[in-house]
Amino acid sequence: MIEIKGITKQFGKKPVVEDVSVTIEQGTITSFIGPNGAGKSTLLSMVSRLLDADTGEVLLDKNNVKRWKSTEFAKRVSILRQANFINVRLTVRELVAFGRYPYSKGRLTSEDEKFVDQAIEYMNLADMQDKFLDELSGGQKQRAFIAMVIAQDTDYILLDEPLNNLDMKHSVQIMKILRKLVDELGRTVVIVLHDINFASVYSDRIVALKNGKLVKNGPTNEIINSEALRDIYDMDIPIQEQNGCRICVYFNSHT
Repeated sequence: MIEIKGITKQFGKKPVVEDVSVTIEQGTITSFIGPNGAGKSTLLSMVSRLLDADTGEVLLDKNNVKRWKSTEFAKRVSILRQANFINVRLTVRELVAFGRYPYSKGRLTSEDEKFVDQAIEYMNLADMQDKFLDELSGGQKQRAFIAMVIAQDTDYILLDEPLNNLDMKHSVQIMKILRKLVDELGRTVVIVLHDINFASVYSDRIVALKNGKLVKNGPTNEIINSEALRDIYDMDIPIQEQNGCRICVYFNSHT
């Protein structure tokens, strides 16, 4: 379990995250939603140790994440950032193999290769695993980075807007794969999403931020309703039920 306790972060004099406390339930997809500048990515960065909190703490299995050794932490928690730039010319397979670094330190065993194979298969990248990253489209590259995170084989997978650069088909494919990782392998996924319909259809829980503050936190059905969404986005968003899913019709709503 990951517990976020009273976390605050300022950049200069501007508070970006203010006194946020949330528990991430194991074996779930938890989506962070909210307007631009709400503090979603900053909060995720503090959970993953990419950023230090000014006050408060993040606990993984009751231990402050700062106290974990880097290698041990990397075997439990993987993170995919929003922007991923690599200067070296790598093939898809070489990139995915980086996910095994906490275990292999660069010397892949047959066990490591097995995890790399599985991740490549999971992301439907087998036919392009020997291609170089600079030969891929933005969406293909994004799938390769997600495969790297899957190969890391962690209990917790943190993803910052992983659907960027992806078309509708591949966005759905990624979310289905994440759902499968949770339902079949017991992983815990925390994901920053802009599209509230992906959050509605695929998440178990939703954490909503606005102006750096926690405004809503609970099971998806409690958050995906017009009243709660008005508090988050300052918009009237009609909800329609379709195949048991709540769909937010926000593209034609009136503020």
